[in-house]
Amino acid sequence: MKKVLFATTALVATAGVAAADVTFGGWGRFGILYNEANVGNETNITSRFRLQIDASAESDGGVTFGARVRMQQNNTDNGNSPAGTGFNGARFFARSGGLEVGVGNIYGAIEFMPGMYPIDLGLTGLGYEYTAYQFRADAYSSGGNGSAGSNGVEVLYSMGDLSFHVSASDTNDRIAAHAAYSWNGWTFALGVQDSNNAADTELAASVGGSFGPVDVTLAYADNGTAGDHITLAGRFDVGAATNVEVYVADADNFANASYGVDFNHDLGGGTSLRGGIASLSSDNIRADLGVRFNF
Repeated sequence: MKKVLFATTALVATAGVAAADVTFGGWGRFGILYNEANVGNETNITSRFRLQIDASAESDGGVTFGARVRMQQNNTDNGNSPAGTGFNGARFFARSGGLEVGVGNIYGAIEFMPGMYPIDLGLTGLGYEYTAYQFRADAYSSGGNGSAGSNGVEVLYSMGDLSFHVSASDTNDRIAAHAAYSWNGWTFALGVQDSNNAADTELAASVGGSFGPVDVTLAYADNGTAGDHITLAGRFDVGAATNVEVYVADADNFANASYGVDFNHDLGGGTSLRGGIASLSSDNIRADLGVRFNF
């Protein structure tokens, strides 16, 4: 990701600040999306543009204060997100060493735990049914206020191979936490959540690592009234510039098992050709193909 750095003198109007900067980055994607459920209009153009702005300043005492905000544009046919253009709610933070406190549009302890996004299928995600917690917890919102509209707060702490994350918001009075530990190339994570919504995730767990050339992740979530959800996903290289990702997922609220496969081919310079196909739990087929560029 290329960054644009402005001089401290242009950004800071007060004395006593050791460093300050603003960085711009993000990505764009465009291509075609096939959605079997859109009878009579199954194949459409899909696109998304995301500009991310990170701003921070460091105090004389070495504490970094900052914020993150995104501007995102979606078309209406990507199958996952609503159309529209605009800035999302900001996430503010204070960080020192391995400790970080965030407020506003928080990441959320369950969504942010390892294993909840084991792969990034195709160009568009193709339904994201490989995400075990199925969006039943606080999460950073790219297109709205997220928890910034409901008093979200979180604390993250890391010490070597061990990390902790606790979050809370007024959305369903959620309180969530996860712990993760990396050992010998494998990462183990366990998350819990309490809320006043019986449909929210209550427990999540994951383990991920490598078997030879294959990266694998096994993830599980107890999603309240929706029941259990389990995902097995893998990723492996098929050449110097190409990798393949696969998944199979099943859940108590699925009519059918969900599975998919994709490829990602690196074109160099932050660009890639991507495509995939998934059979969703509704027995609906989705497929996509297109280009993504990072900047």
